[in-house]
Amino acid sequence: MTVRKGKRMGISIQEHMAINVCPGPIRPIRQISAYFPRLSPTSSFSDSLSPNPASGPSGAAGDGGLLSPRSAAAAGGSGTLSAMSSMDTSIEIDSCDSDDNTSLGTLEFVLLYEMATSSLHCTVIKAKGLKPMDFNGLADPYVKLHLLPGACKANKLKTKTVRNTLNPVWNETLTYCGITVEDMYRKTLRVSVCDEDKLTHNEFIGESRVALRRVKPDHPKHYNICLEHPPPLSSPTATSSALRGMSCYLREWESEQQRNLEERGRLLLSLQFLPPSQMPDGEGQVEAKERAKGGLCVGVRRCAHLAAMDVNGFSDPYVKTYLKPDLKKKSKHKTAVIKKTLNPEFNEEFFYEITFNELSTRTLEVTVWDYDLGRSNDFIGGVSLGCHSQGDALLHWIDCLKNKGQKVERWHTLTNDLPGSTI
Repeated sequence: MTVRKGKRMGISIQEHMAINVCPGPIRPIRQISAYFPRLSPTSSFSDSLSPNPASGPSGAAGDGGLLSPRSAAAAGGSGTLSAMSSMDTSIEIDSCDSDDNTSLGTLEFVLLYEMATSSLHCTVIKAKGLKPMDFNGLADPYVKLHLLPGACKANKLKTKTVRNTLNPVWNETLTYCGITVEDMYRKTLRVSVCDEDKLTHNEFIGESRVALRRVKPDHPKHYNICLEHPPPLSSPTATSSALRGMSCYLREWESEQQRNLEERGRLLLSLQFLPPSQMPDGEGQVEAKERAKGGLCVGVRRCAHLAAMDVNGFSDPYVKTYLKPDLKKKSKHKTAVIKKTLNPEFNEEFFYEITFNELSTRTLEVTVWDYDLGRSNDFIGGVSLGCHSQGDALLHWIDCLKNKGQKVERWHTLTNDLPGSTI
């Protein structure tokens, strides 16, 4: 290029682009295989479908744990894809973040529902290949159980903590009491693995959710599944301005529905109508003078998974019963207070002198309270039983009237509000 005297030096557009080009490293283009699901470490299909992890970035799949279209076609084409779609517990969806490309680990546990005792047993066996959470490359894992929907503090169960390991073994059984057949159809068990830290907050490793309707009564079901990240929450910023208000409305509506479904605990009651001539047997029953007159015998057996009302994470529960309408205000009975527990056992019985015909016009109200010294007691929950009740409360009341002289026990879900209840 020649430059004449008295003229400015001109640079062509080609020379300008060549000068300003960045000489940095060329980043590889992301392959389609990066968006494919990868198989879990425990899957039996992993050896036949996924390439050798030691092949590195130059392998057929690129990221060592991802399934490329070429390898998928070589392994069987559409038949392989159909087999992958049928695997509901061994496939984990990979995200775009590099930190999430590592597996969170697997968890092995057994679920057993006993219909006779209305109890759900979860035996946590072991975990394998957990994600390291501490500076030493290990973790201090433990397992938490939650029943959804429901109050987290009321139904949380927790295993012991195993120190400094990525392959912990628990062999620990956690039991939920008061689980009805209806609960098995509509509830989901959330199983989460966390890392315990004494100085800071505990860290979340992964979780898995199991629909309880898949568990058959009195038949143990074995699970060995991959841990997953919690499901993402929808954000209004991801929607357009026209849909942003609707998204906020739906979020508030879902929160309201969750509060309505939130349970305060379970209560095990026994009802028995005693004819005037029948005498109940056993110790700790009502006085003989009251037995001879006949009436309704209400047994408060126990509570399970009550809501925590105190700052220590427990409650000081007691139970009160009323037979309304109560014009003379003589139907109130109260159990003893049991300190610092969410699963109290009372085993107390109360007797109401009443005829069989009068029961059709009466309502039994049972309330659970948290005792507080020096201030008003906190209402935990309650249940109302009578001819105008619904659901399990109505069935329990009808069974009591049909089976005179027999004790009928049933678990009841405590509700947040009970009309007409007083402290």
